[in-house]
Amino acid sequence: MTTAAPSGQAALEPVDTYLGAVLSAIRPLAARELSLAEADGAVLTSDVAAEWPLPPFDNSAMDGYAVLAAEVATASQDAPVTLPVRDAVPAGDTRAHRLVPGSCLRIMTGALLPAGADAIVPVEWTDGGTDQVAIRQPAAAGNAIKRAGDDAVPGDVLLPAGTRLGPAAIGLLAAAGHGTVLARPRPRITVISTGNELAEPGTPVVPGQIWESNSVMLAAAARQLGCPARRYPIVPDDTDALLAAIEDAMAAADLLVTSGGVSMGGEHDVVKAALRRLGTVRFTKVAMQPGMPQGFGVVGEHAIPLFTLPGNPVSAFVSFQLFVRPAVDALQDVEPKRLPGARAVLTAPVRSPAGKRSFLRGILDPESGTVRPVLGQASHQLASLAKANALIIVKERSTEMAEGEIADVLELP
Repeated sequence: MTTAAPSGQAALEPVDTYLGAVLSAIRPLAARELSLAEADGAVLTSDVAAEWPLPPFDNSAMDGYAVLAAEVATASQDAPVTLPVRDAVPAGDTRAHRLVPGSCLRIMTGALLPAGADAIVPVEWTDGGTDQVAIRQPAAAGNAIKRAGDDAVPGDVLLPAGTRLGPAAIGLLAAAGHGTVLARPRPRITVISTGNELAEPGTPVVPGQIWESNSVMLAAAARQLGCPARRYPIVPDDTDALLAAIEDAMAAADLLVTSGGVSMGGEHDVVKAALRRLGTVRFTKVAMQPGMPQGFGVVGEHAIPLFTLPGNPVSAFVSFQLFVRPAVDALQDVEPKRLPGARAVLTAPVRSPAGKRSFLRGILDPESGTVRPVLGQASHQLASLAKANALIIVKERSTEMAEGEIADVLELP
């Protein structure tokens, strides 16, 4: 279904329809063997099971003394039990220690539990003696002992397929002895900005030039998703130069983003002119504001997704959040999160053009459950975007929402 456009203009494609077409065209990345250092944010393609008990042996949970519980059962502050200390067992000691009844062994956290011991007395319950120790509190059998297999036994599924690996999951893999893991990595993203008017930030400009900000912003947005991202050097308004840049960028990217050169009908729309030669990128008008002109397709023998985003910075940013973020999930074969995800009470009225879904910059206050529209909603006003932490969504059938109404809100990362 399409959204009606003003007379004489082509119909607009609904946001959800366009996103659905994008996601249906994306093939998940192939899984590969990743070191644990490379695995942050990767997604498992199969279950990871324990091959050994976790922990692998009985060990002490605290610094203290390995004892027989029955021999310290009467210990108290007024009548401590005193035992000779036969030896010390540090963590990493692989000797086969055995507890002799009537004595104890000093033991460190993580050290192998000596044979014959059935409890650990924490050092805080003693006088800390090294030749002999006064124990002032009883320790029940099993006290402060981590038993082999307490966390997992061989065959237990530690992490199921589809798990996105974070610090705790990677720590678990390491603890279970896995040095590598088979997973889909975070996609590598390359951002390309085009335009003769663009200059590198930090360099001098002359009238008619602007500092290039879109690729800086979009690469940062990609890194915020955990993706390796790079900015391609600025490409001039030349179709051959752009095609060469895309060909070069494909060698080290899983997803490409261009910014600029896609307005509808402009004679200098270099991105459209160049990519139409490939025949695999479709350009359309999406019923949204900002960000109406969009393009998407797959390029190269590996069918790399390519997004052509508008050149206005706010349009490019909003488009990235709506379309590129879900594509990153799809590349890892993860169900994209449903939007918007939050609702809040408007503190001021907002307006929207008929037939378009508007994404207005706002400041969300989670504590009060309110969202305040910021001043300056034009698609070039990056300063107002920098103040916002959310997008207020006004649906296609609404042209205005009053103060006090409840709006859908997309929280910005």
